[in-house]
Amino acid sequence: MKLNTDKWFTEIYPEDGCALSLEVSEKLHQEQTEFQSLEVYQTTAFGKLMLLDGCIMLTDRDNFIYHEMMTHPALYSHPNPKRVLIIGGGDCGCLREVLKHQDVNHVHQVDLDEAVTRASEKYFPDLCESNNDSRAVLSFTDGVEFVENAEADSYDLIIIDSVDPVGQAARLYSEDFYRACFNALADDGIMIAQSESPLFHKSLIESMQSRMVNVGYKSVTSLFFPQCTYPSGWWSASMALKGNKATENRKVDIETKYYNNDIHQAAQAVPQFMRNFA
Repeated sequence: MKLNTDKWFTEIYPEDGCALSLEVSEKLHQEQTEFQSLEVYQTTAFGKLMLLDGCIMLTDRDNFIYHEMMTHPALYSHPNPKRVLIIGGGDCGCLREVLKHQDVNHVHQVDLDEAVTRASEKYFPDLCESNNDSRAVLSFTDGVEFVENAEADSYDLIIIDSVDPVGQAARLYSEDFYRACFNALADDGIMIAQSESPLFHKSLIESMQSRMVNVGYKSVTSLFFPQCTYPSGWWSASMALKGNKATENRKVDIETKYYNNDIHQAAQAVPQFMRNFA
């Protein structure tokens, strides 16, 4: 079958010799923000699609998996999370998921590019439905500097919902940044960071987790989950505990589409090729 390539967006992963294509029907938005190129398309099968600098950030169809796995495993691993900081996350999907937890009383989201949030409010309103929650604060500034200036014992959970480690975002993967997060967390605090594809980026995950241990986190757990519009279709998050032990067997009592108690346990199952460090 011959495809009309004019109707397809393709993201190429040259280092891995593969690509992902989505059929698009209309370009809805395009702008050059102060920091990056931002585009939104209507696709034929995945709903709306957001690109940043030509890379897929999210689609309507599968974003719920990522947002649920970046939030609920860590929240249910903490004994009593009240204060949450989100670094990045401008699409506000993680913010929405965190605010499903009624015991959380403060969520501060810090993202550099306000244009991402404004585009999300227009084109992905479901993700932004909790933006006006009284517990939420949205700031548009440098997340690294924000954490470096945070007082000790400020947060129970820090979520690093970052883009790939390129340009300014590379600082969100540094040992200095993980140390600043460590200092901003309470004694039983948890940090969770998106950590790319186990299949394509194993060395990156290993370096991230080594840095987390180096700055004092007592343990680091890998969480694995499918994400069909990200490179390889298989993604991960790295969850670092400042204290000695995660809370276990807390019953999931919120509405989700992917995450549940069984997924919480299954996501921690480590494939053999990752067991030398995960």
